[in-house]
Amino acid sequence: MGTELKKKYGLVTAICMVVGIVIGSGVFFKAQNVLQYTQGNMPLGILAWIIGGIVIIVCSYNFATLANKYEKVNGLVDYAEATLGSKYAYMLGWFATTIYYPGMTSVLAWVSARYTLVLFGSDDITGGLCLALSCLYLCLSYAINTLSPIIAGKFQVGSTAVKLVPLIIMAVVGTIVGLKNGNTAAAFQTWDLVEQTGVGAPLFAAVVATAFAYEGWIIATSINAELKNSKKNLPIALVVGSLIIVAVYILYYIGLAGGAKIADLKDGAGAPTAFLNIFGNVGGTALNAMIVVSCLGTLNGLMVASTRSLYALSARNQGPKVKMFKEVSAETNMPTNASVFGLIVCAVWLFYFYGANLWGNPETGKPLFGIFSFDSSELPIVTIYALYIPIFFAFMFKHGKENAFKNIVMPLIGIIASGFMVFAAVYAHGITPYLNAKANGEFSFPVLFYLIVFAVTMIIGACFYKKNRKED
Repeated sequence: MGTELKKKYGLVTAICMVVGIVIGSGVFFKAQNVLQYTQGNMPLGILAWIIGGIVIIVCSYNFATLANKYEKVNGLVDYAEATLGSKYAYMLGWFATTIYYPGMTSVLAWVSARYTLVLFGSDDITGGLCLALSCLYLCLSYAINTLSPIIAGKFQVGSTAVKLVPLIIMAVVGTIVGLKNGNTAAAFQTWDLVEQTGVGAPLFAAVVATAFAYEGWIIATSINAELKNSKKNLPIALVVGSLIIVAVYILYYIGLAGGAKIADLKDGAGAPTAFLNIFGNVGGTALNAMIVVSCLGTLNGLMVASTRSLYALSARNQGPKVKMFKEVSAETNMPTNASVFGLIVCAVWLFYFYGANLWGNPETGKPLFGIFSFDSSELPIVTIYALYIPIFFAFMFKHGKENAFKNIVMPLIGIIASGFMVFAAVYAHGITPYLNAKANGEFSFPVLFYLIVFAVTMIIGACFYKKNRKED
């Protein structure tokens, strides 16, 4: 056993990881949400995608600047340690290890299972069969990443190419068809569809939808220590990957308007409607198959982070059972024990997601976890962007004199962008009480109770940090 990870990934893999993690199932549905929020106003929807894209480009640029200066084990934790010290880095890493990465990974296992069942004509997307398939996908993704990380990297490249196929086809063919049948021209003449609410409220709601569709790019920093020439390649991957994502999303959104009328896209089945209109039943089936591959690719990228996250802490002699979790297998060059821990935490969050969002008490209709039921796929964004803000502030004060634009202006814009993302998440889910129909008329406080779970988890993590610091 050793304790060092080898350089095994190149620039192409890193770019594919950024693109592949962000582009998943979300893009196929958020396009419809944007149309609904903007009441079918195509130009306003495009503006929403642009604003959401600017946020991730600004943040990725700032982390690219950080990546050019710091390299150790795990990008995000490295940057926090270099700017704010080991304690803040540890707490951020603990949050990523126990909440952020496994929460999203578990949901992607379910999404992958859901669309697999849809592909084979089953509508049992919340029952036992879907849960069993979710667990299978979770275990398979873990096995590939743990036993053969090189194969996992190649799958990331391959799945990214596959998931881009339906998006690019719709962007090109949909636009051409739309120009011929008049749907595209009609879509761009829809400013009058925004009613008495005006432009502000629909635009903000649409930007909130794009915010969740764009989430996930930061996870690519988890392979910092395994990326060849990472100080050069990781910044390129973050910026280039983000630009590719924004361009693909906007072009795909325009292409959808060519495949179906705005009213059908807004009120109907969204993307499948456009694909069926252009390509028929064969095209619809092919779309579902590619969506499955798309989801599995995103799951693979998230599992990469989940299986390495605790190792990033243990390599700093922090966290529980440091010696055990920082061991690296000589055969696979993977932190095997840390990977097992990551899989277990993902499984716990998968059970929670089902109990909080898909299962309910048959007698009362309440979610399994009662008032502590919240969406574990989105609410961690409330905190991850908030945790970016101190990093940007510290970087400004530490390196501001070196380059005013890169080290002051851009971090300041990044702080504003991150603050917006936090507000957007709270706006979407609500910290104020709202009526939960599943709970027989009871009120729910999703963000509030999520923050309680977050606080308890962080207190537990702080105890391990203090223990290890005393030992040191």
